[in-house]
Amino acid sequence: MDLSARIRSISSAILARMKGKPSIAIVGTGNLGTALALSLHAAGYEIDAVVAHLPSSLRRARELAKRFSCDVLRDVIETRAHIMWFCVPDAAIAGAARDAARSDSWKGRVAFHSSGALSSDELVTLRRRGASVASVHPLMTFVRGSTPSLSGVPFAIEGDASAVRVARSIVRHLGGRAYNIRKPDKTAYHAWGTFASPLLTALLAVTERVAERSGISREQAARRMMPILRQTLENYETFGPAVGFSGPIIRGDADTVRRHLRILRKNLLAKEVYVALVKAALQWLPAKNKASLKRLLDASRG
Repeated sequence: MDLSARIRSISSAILARMKGKPSIAIVGTGNLGTALALSLHAAGYEIDAVVAHLPSSLRRARELAKRFSCDVLRDVIETRAHIMWFCVPDAAIAGAARDAARSDSWKGRVAFHSSGALSSDELVTLRRRGASVASVHPLMTFVRGSTPSLSGVPFAIEGDASAVRVARSIVRHLGGRAYNIRKPDKTAYHAWGTFASPLLTALLAVTERVAERSGISREQAARRMMPILRQTLENYETFGPAVGFSGPIIRGDADTVRRHLRILRKNLLAKEVYVALVKAALQWLPAKNKASLKRLLDASRG
């Protein structure tokens, strides 16, 4: 039997043993683990156990376990779920996998982690024990108090063929969209995601500080800029960045940019962000009077 046939056979055997939807143990009850567990449960998956090590995470684990009518475990080897899904911080994944590998019952089981930056090799100790492993990362932001829908969310998947096949089935049931990613591309992929959400939030925090220069409180600024933010994202989605771009840069309005730079001198960090973004706009977006704008930016360094 050739390699591809063996992989298909193993995948079929795993899925056959998982009658219907497989049971899943969630390791870690942070924002991602909590949201994922709730979405899996809503999609009809049995949450076999919630594993929490730290006292600070036990309260949330107990809340989830009560909701799912499952056990709260302190040790990962106590669960016999078909799938163990590690939702711990990146630096803790390999160690959690080593803890789980103390069990000798991994043959035919599946293990996932949801790091955006790290590959499935973080679970190599479980692979050596006979598990099929994969990294399964949803391109979504998870914060305390919010449980975003995973419908339509892209999941980057990489790992052993049989685990990837199981992951794709789960993502489909969650309403997400699965696609393959290569191991060497994961760090760049995660940097992209960081620009798309956390650094976008950082930019919004800077805009609040700039609003204060005009006498508007940060709280007022957050409320007042929501309409323009929503329309900007709608324009970006509908027309793309070039057509969705507006303002003084695309018009080549050097006088306005000069006044902006002058008023931002009292907030050096905001000025640096402004200059970096204008440079990016001049590089990748349509703009008139580019030479004059570039000279302005160069002169503003002093």
